[in-house]
Amino acid sequence: MGQTVSARSNSTGSNSTPVKFLPVGELKEGMRGIAKTVFRGSQPEEFNVEILGVVPGGIGPHQDLIVGRLSGGSADRTSVFAGMSGSPVYIDGKLVGAIAYSFPFSKEPICGITPIEQMIGIFEHKIPVSIATEPHAVSFAELASAAWKPELPFVTATDSGLLSGFSQASALMAVAGQTFRPIATPMTFNGFTQQALDAFAPQLMAAGLIPVASVGGAAAITPLKPASEDTLVGGDSVSMQLTRGDYSLAASGTVTWRNGDKIYAFGHPFLGLGTSDLPMSESHVVTVVPNMNNSFKLAVPDSMVGAMTQDRATGVYGTLGTAPKMIPVRLNLSTSRGQKQTLNFEVARDDSLTPLLLNIAIYNSLISQERGLGETTVSVAGQIRVKDQQPLAIQRRFAGGQASQLAAASVAMPVSALLRSKFDGLEIAGLDLDLVSTDGSNTATIERMSVDRTQLRAGETAEVQIYARTNGGRVFMQRIPLTIPADTPAGPLTVAVGDGTAIQQNASIQQFVPSNLVEFIRTFRKIKYADRLYLQTFRTSSGAIIGSNEMPNLPPSVLATLNNDRTAGGVKPAVQTIVTETEVPTADFIITGQQTLSIEVIR
Repeated sequence: MGQTVSARSNSTGSNSTPVKFLPVGELKEGMRGIAKTVFRGSQPEEFNVEILGVVPGGIGPHQDLIVGRLSGGSADRTSVFAGMSGSPVYIDGKLVGAIAYSFPFSKEPICGITPIEQMIGIFEHKIPVSIATEPHAVSFAELASAAWKPELPFVTATDSGLLSGFSQASALMAVAGQTFRPIATPMTFNGFTQQALDAFAPQLMAAGLIPVASVGGAAAITPLKPASEDTLVGGDSVSMQLTRGDYSLAASGTVTWRNGDKIYAFGHPFLGLGTSDLPMSESHVVTVVPNMNNSFKLAVPDSMVGAMTQDRATGVYGTLGTAPKMIPVRLNLSTSRGQKQTLNFEVARDDSLTPLLLNIAIYNSLISQERGLGETTVSVAGQIRVKDQQPLAIQRRFAGGQASQLAAASVAMPVSALLRSKFDGLEIAGLDLDLVSTDGSNTATIERMSVDRTQLRAGETAEVQIYARTNGGRVFMQRIPLTIPADTPAGPLTVAVGDGTAIQQNASIQQFVPSNLVEFIRTFRKIKYADRLYLQTFRTSSGAIIGSNEMPNLPPSVLATLNNDRTAGGVKPAVQTIVTETEVPTADFIITGQQTLSIEVIR
C-alpha cells in the first residue's frame, strides 16, 4: 500500500497534512488523476492527467518513467511547457510523482512523470559521502591566459536539443521528437542586453537553459525570509537564483513535495551539479507563453527562503531556512562619454557556473554602455578577495574589436582556476572591479630598439630607446633607463624589451604548478601580461630549473648528478640567467612585440 508521509508542514513540522505515495507498481493504464502547477500569479491550478503506462528503466537503471497525457484547465492552452518541471501528479489523493519529461513536437500533450519514490530515494539514502579533495593542477600558462572557455556539467540538451534533442546539422534530426527529453528550464535575465544573451546563448543552451525575456525588476539582495506552512508547497513555482542584485538570473521550475524543511522539485536534473549551494526563492508567474516550438513560463523570483543543496538525476533538493554562500561583486564602470555607474550583485558559488556568470555580467556591463561594433580599449583594475589571504590584484588592458570579451575573460579565468583548484581553506570573499572603456584601439608594435652605449661598467646606467609603430603608421620613441647592478661580473649581456607574454615564454615559472593556495597566489603575482612592456637583461649559463626555482651557473659535477642515467623528469636545463628585470611605465598605447640586442659589461 502507499506510504503515508507529511506533504505540507511548517519549519517546525507542526500542523502537517498527511499524504500517501502511490507506488509505480500499483499504477494501471487508464488511471486518472490531477496535477498542479502555476500558470499565472502564485496560486497553483489543477488540470487532468491520464496514465498511459510505465517505461521500466526509462530514466536510468532501476529508475522507471511514467507516461501520461495532460488535459483540461490551462493545460489545453499551453500543453507541456518549460517551467512545468516538478508539477506534482496525484491519483485518489496519493502523490504519484513529478511531470518532468516531454516529447518535442508532440501533437498531444504527452509527458513523462518521475516517480516520487525515486525522487526521494536518491536524496534519502544514508550513504557516507566521500568528496574528492585532491587539489586540481593549475598551470602557470592557464593563469596567465585571457582565453577562457566555460566547463559546464554535461546535460542532455545541446543546441536545438531543447526542442528536438539534436543539433540542426545532425543526421538524427530525422527522428527528432521520438524520445523523451527533460523539460527545459526557462532562465529569466534581468539587466542583460540581448546582445550579451546572444553571445552566450550556445553555452546557456548547452546547459539546458532557455534564455527568455526579462520581466519585472532585478532581484534585490535581501535577507533570508522565514518559512511558513504555506511556503513552497506542492505545485508552487520555485526559482533557483544564479545571480541577484543589479543583475538577476533565475531558473524556474515547480515544487513537487515539501516535507518539513525539505523541498523536492523539478523531477530531472537542473544542471547536474551534484552537491550545490544556490539560492532557492519563491516566485510568481507573469504568464505562460504558448509557443509552437516550446511553450515557457515567465517567472519573477521573490524572497529567498532557502538553498538548493543537491542537483541529481531525479530532481533537485533544497532546505528551507538555510542561506547559501554567495560571492559579492562590486563593479565601477567609466565610459568613453564620462559617465560613471556602480553595479552591485551576488553570484552563486560553483566551480563551473561562477566564472560563466561573471563573464556574462562583466561583458554585459561594457557593451550596454559602449559601442557594440568597432574597436575599443578597455582597462580592468581590481582585486579578487580571498579569505585569510592577500587579494589577487587584477590590472589588465585590452584593445580591438574583442576588447570587451577579453576583459571579461581576464576576470573569469583566475576565478575559474581558483575554484577548480580546490585548495584547502579556499573561500572567495568577493570581487571589486573598476572598468574603464574608451573608443578606439590604441595599439602599437615594437619595430626596433637601440642603446646609447654598448660597453658599460657595473653600476653604470645606459639609455635604451624603443621605436614602436601604431596601427595608423605613426612611429614614436620611448626611452628606458638601464642600470647594470654593481656586482655584475664582466662579460656579454643580452638586453630584451618586450611584452609580458614574449618576455616570459621561456621563463622557469612556466614549468611551475602550484600545490597549495599560498603558492597559487604567489605564482599569480609573478604573471607578466601582454599589455605592458618589460626590460630584461640576461646571459647564457649552464643551470637547471627545479619546480619554479632557477639554479643558474651550476658546477659541472652538480649538472652531471642531476642529469645522470638513473634520473628522469623533474629537472629541465636552464640556458639563461636573468640579471635585471624591470616593468616599463605604462604608455598611452598597448605595445606588443619583442626586440633584443647585446652589450658588454667591462671592468
